[in-house]
Amino acid sequence: MRAMLPLIVIGVAIAAPALAHSLPEATAGPQRSDANKARDKYRHPTETLAFFGLKPTMTVVDIAPSGGWYTEILAPVLRAHGRYIAAGSDPATENGAKSVAKFKAKLDAEPLYSKVVVTTFGKDHYDVAPPGTADMVLDFREIHNHVGGGFAPAAFKAFHTALKSGGILGIVEHRLPEDAPAAREATSGYMKVSTVKALAAAAGFKFVAASEVNANPKDTHDYPKGVWTLPPSYEEGDKDRAKYAAIGESDRMTLKFVKP
Repeated sequence: MRAMLPLIVIGVAIAAPALAHSLPEATAGPQRSDANKARDKYRHPTETLAFFGLKPTMTVVDIAPSGGWYTEILAPVLRAHGRYIAAGSDPATENGAKSVAKFKAKLDAEPLYSKVVVTTFGKDHYDVAPPGTADMVLDFREIHNHVGGGFAPAAFKAFHTALKSGGILGIVEHRLPEDAPAAREATSGYMKVSTVKALAAAAGFKFVAASEVNANPKDTHDYPKGVWTLPPSYEEGDKDRAKYAAIGESDRMTLKFVKP
């Protein structure tokens, strides 16, 4: 990060705010909540974003940012020389309006998020960015929702439309073993790698590489309430909580695609 000269006001030196944050700096930064930092051991944000090829000059679309877990990292990295687009819920729906209001309150509370662009993504809402303008689209643990909502092909088409030629689609998703019954994709929150690859290929993407950075060999993928049995959801409540805590968060695929 390039050092900045101090601002001098009435003889008192005041440090000017940093204009750019490296990926490690943003990941370790005070703008991140302690609760979110505690999940780094499962989500590996620095390694994941490095694998996807994140650069501070990129225009990046974050699909369904929810509470802004990755916003806390991506917005500071892209603030000075790139563009961060958060493609969130539909504010026209009751739940969507609450989600959007909460997310915008988060943005308003932190100056590092002042340049975040908010768009809408979901069924019948696919204009996540102007066509052909994004360098990268990121989808974290949302593919099962696209499939469950019946709009996965449209979602992948929207990602393809938003990206420039040569743009990257980065996906992290709960991973279902290939030999598991396909019907479990509809209810468990887990998806097969082959299913995700097929959706991407149908939309015109080319597979580039996979990483095991978010793998969890302790995950047996077969729980009473699907992936939500594991932390952080603990949908079984206190039942077998210590067992699920010892497993940790889900086993995840990390896939990189390119728009030719």
